[in-house]
Amino acid sequence: MKCIRTCIACRKKANKYDLIRITSDNGEAKFDVSKKENARGLYICNNKECIKKLLKMKNINKVIKNGIKADSLKRLLVEMEDM
Repeated sequence: MKCIRTCIACRKKANKYDLIRITSDNGEAKFDVSKKENARGLYICNNKECIKKLLKMKNINKVIKNGIKADSLKRLLVEMEDM
């Protein structure tokens, strides 16, 4: 398997095409559907458990070192959780 990435919440390794990629647009979190955007990003599993785990993290600012604002990421994750 090529293109292995790690989920930021559960630390599971998977093919990047099986994970959701989130990048920063001037600090605002957004989905990178193409997974090719020229920006630092983070990967998360496409399941509610990982979304809930990431939302509960107290040190989320330490985890995301790519310019995404923590409150913006939380808003995006809440939207994902509701889907």
